[in-house]
Amino acid sequence: MRPLAIIGPTGTGKSQLALDVVERLGGPAEIVNADAMQLYRGMDIGTAKLPVAQRRGIPHHQLDVLDVTETATVANYQQAAAIDVEAIRRRSAVPVVVGGSMLYLQSLLDDWSFPATDPVVRARWEQRLVELGVGGLHAELAQRDPAAAATILPTDGRRIVRALEVVELTGQPFAASAPRIGAPRWDTVIIGLDCETTILDQRLAKRTEAMFTDGLVEEVRGLLDRGLRDGVTASRALGYAQVLAALDAGGTPALLDDAREQTFVGTRRYVRRQRSWFRRDHRVQWIDGTAEGAVDEALRAWRHVT
Repeated sequence: MRPLAIIGPTGTGKSQLALDVVERLGGPAEIVNADAMQLYRGMDIGTAKLPVAQRRGIPHHQLDVLDVTETATVANYQQAAAIDVEAIRRRSAVPVVVGGSMLYLQSLLDDWSFPATDPVVRARWEQRLVELGVGGLHAELAQRDPAAAATILPTDGRRIVRALEVVELTGQPFAASAPRIGAPRWDTVIIGLDCETTILDQRLAKRTEAMFTDGLVEEVRGLLDRGLRDGVTASRALGYAQVLAALDAGGTPALLDDAREQTFVGTRRYVRRQRSWFRRDHRVQWIDGTAEGAVDEALRAWRHVT
């Protein structure tokens, strides 16, 4: 069964579209999550994870598979999600891949072969990160591989370390190890969901407000008891990182208000990165998430090539 991928920026309604599409497919289908932060157990409000009761009885995979102390990696996700997709196909059901985590999606759909890692080299760069700080290490990456530095945020210490490790091990720019856009794995049909920027900004503002109203701060407090502060990737998730910083500074109402605003601004910035990434992919068939008939458009695209 040929898979369908529903991708696009945060807040465009991918999860709801996926549920509607699955119900209209006319046959069995199962959903595979491609949102890196939804891999974590207990990170529900801040990731807009669909509660079980709202999943309409449709099987979901790659949700709640990691503790917050574990590190999410593209390589591990690729392997686990590919196993899920192939198992779903063997059951004669349609795999519907849904999410907006850019590298995770491309690693899965383009069967990315990852460069080797070396614990000694990695440890040396991690020590440099401690010595120089994330800004200093980003500057060092800019000297060694300007193209990589231009695409990696100067606050993303983990990816900076990985880029420097790959450059040292391969002797090539970090981009040389990136996946190439070709025929998508399993002949997957890729649907992109987006909407006009002003409308999406309004949605993101409401989404952020709802997260804090619905208990994001309390969720973070509960996750601290489960080791959130020690999580390399979970603690840096949008919303969680901002609330954690506010709590560490005293957790006053003013600080938490600022955390909410920073979460909104950070999400808007992330959306710009998602759009830039996904719009490079000529295989994506774009749908306006605010228009009537989005489900019909997605189904037509999928059936056209099945």
